[in-house]
Amino acid sequence: MSVAAIGIICKAPQPGRSKTRLAAAIGEVAASELSACFLRDVAASIEAVPDTLGKRGYGVYAPAGAEHIMRQLLPASFGLLLQAGDDLGPVLHGATCAFLDTGHDAVLLVNGDSPTLPPGLLTQAVETLREPGDRMVLGPASDGGYYLIGLKRPHPHLFTGIAWGTGTVARSTCERAAEIGLATAMLPEWYDVDDVQTLRWLQDELAGRSTRFRDGGRAAASRAFLEAGPQIGL
Repeated sequence: MSVAAIGIICKAPQPGRSKTRLAAAIGEVAASELSACFLRDVAASIEAVPDTLGKRGYGVYAPAGAEHIMRQLLPASFGLLLQAGDDLGPVLHGATCAFLDTGHDAVLLVNGDSPTLPPGLLTQAVETLREPGDRMVLGPASDGGYYLIGLKRPHPHLFTGIAWGTGTVARSTCERAAEIGLATAMLPEWYDVDDVQTLRWLQDELAGRSTRFRDGGRAAASRAFLEAGPQIGL
């Protein structure tokens, strides 16, 4: 049976090193705990992809030595892969190659900051990659980046010359795909929670007040933290 790798690109949550933009508003400890909730929720979305489709979840993590933190956060069925370097391009390309080299027929790489990522989008991405012919599946994020990239062959050009952390990442990635003649399948837009504004988006979505993002994942860990955790002053 074909098995797709679905890897969460993430840093082990640690106070002072996690969600630094949010930490400035809600405190380092709360930001780290919220980051841990996000990882649990993204992992739950991966687990919700039907087993009949063939998939395995992974944490693609940094820094080295944080394996014990990741093991506590992710399901026992998940594998771990240390990130290849510090820059995002080599990290994404390295993870793609590593998963394909170990026999996976398709690779999805998702960010760890989208706790309500709908499992249906992951399912759609795997099904699209399983169609005949080579292609890239891209999930554009509201900030101009992407929350998901899916491939079934390594294409280093997709990760070269990208201005990471800017609002042009998704567009530039599509341009790179066009330059090498790689077909692109686009998923619906979703969002990352990186700052106070997007945390408010999450709160609105979980409360059923969002008109922009609906039918997301349950985000049980993030919901419980925001409902029962310390007041974060938003």
